[in-house]
Amino acid sequence: MNVPSSDGQLRWHWFLPTSGDGRNVTNVVDRLGQTAMPRPADVEYLAEVAKAAERAGFEAVLTPTGSGCEDAWVTCAAVAQHTEKLKFIVAFRPDAIQPAWAAHQAATFQRLTNNRLLLNVVTGGDPVEQKSFGDHLDKETRYRRTGEFLKIIKRSWSGEIYDHEGEFFHLEQSGLRRTLDGFEIPRVYFGGASPPALEVASRFADTWLTWGEPVGTVAERIAPVKEKAEAAGREIRCGLRIHIISRDSEEEAWREADRILESIDPEQVAAAREKFSRMESTAQARMTDLSHSSDGDALDRDALIIGPNLWAGVGLVREGAGTAIVGSHEQVAERLLEYRDIGIDEFILSGYPHLEEALNFGENVRPILDAATSVALT
Repeated sequence: MNVPSSDGQLRWHWFLPTSGDGRNVTNVVDRLGQTAMPRPADVEYLAEVAKAAERAGFEAVLTPTGSGCEDAWVTCAAVAQHTEKLKFIVAFRPDAIQPAWAAHQAATFQRLTNNRLLLNVVTGGDPVEQKSFGDHLDKETRYRRTGEFLKIIKRSWSGEIYDHEGEFFHLEQSGLRRTLDGFEIPRVYFGGASPPALEVASRFADTWLTWGEPVGTVAERIAPVKEKAEAAGREIRCGLRIHIISRDSEEEAWREADRILESIDPEQVAAAREKFSRMESTAQARMTDLSHSSDGDALDRDALIIGPNLWAGVGLVREGAGTAIVGSHEQVAERLLEYRDIGIDEFILSGYPHLEEALNFGENVRPILDAATSVALT
């Protein structure tokens, strides 16, 4: 049984579009407003995306969680059979499963895929969706539950048989009967920007995730979680979740951003703004501020530029990560390396459509990054 470590290695990951895929940015706004994607999220297509990510040299793919996408556990188990080395960052919420059973489920996945499981634990930030699944806890209570959940799941992975009496869970003689001996302990990914989120991250996460903001702002976000982890006697890696629009020239990349912007329905922008306003996520509020700061529903590309080659247009309709790095392959690499220089260790990238853009990144941007990293190490 191998325990995750902070090895200083840069890690590159891609995204598995389990809501469907296409060339334009859309999002499931609510139950009645689902947008049909031209490429459904079936196993055949998702396997193509996963194989493209594997071919492009990505270590893993992030699979989201929520009512607007296919279940991550089931999807990743199916898609894993079509890849050889690619890992899966399976997102799930602690309200969906008991922690001891989640530890058992994760151990099964790890054994059957030969160490290809990573976990992204999502506390949940939309009270309407949380209640639709039977979770009526307030935000701070949900984070306390997440902390207790992660304490139990990591204790189970250790191989210990134990009792636990906590605020949310009561276990007797718990622990894995089929242990992870001979297999790796899955790394835990966790995102969140509020004080209770940072407290959970500092105590239990192996990699803390944040969304794309200007480099200086991201540096400010990283500092407190690093300090809290250090105070807890732990090391923590930091990851950035961001979209990529990379082309042979900057002009071509911005033309693609313009094309995406022109395809966005202003009515969907208004619906997204209404949905985002009810959410309790601090990180989502920051994304919303970046993309919805202008008055009205006018779609203005320049008003959405928030930093060098950094564009907030994706967040007009997409929940979660709402910014993209837009530029030539060289510029995209430069911006990513700037994030590395302020403390980002891992990158979870995406682009529309995810199949072609995974290969585009692997063929055109990754060689630049690898060369720059190699020079930095010598």
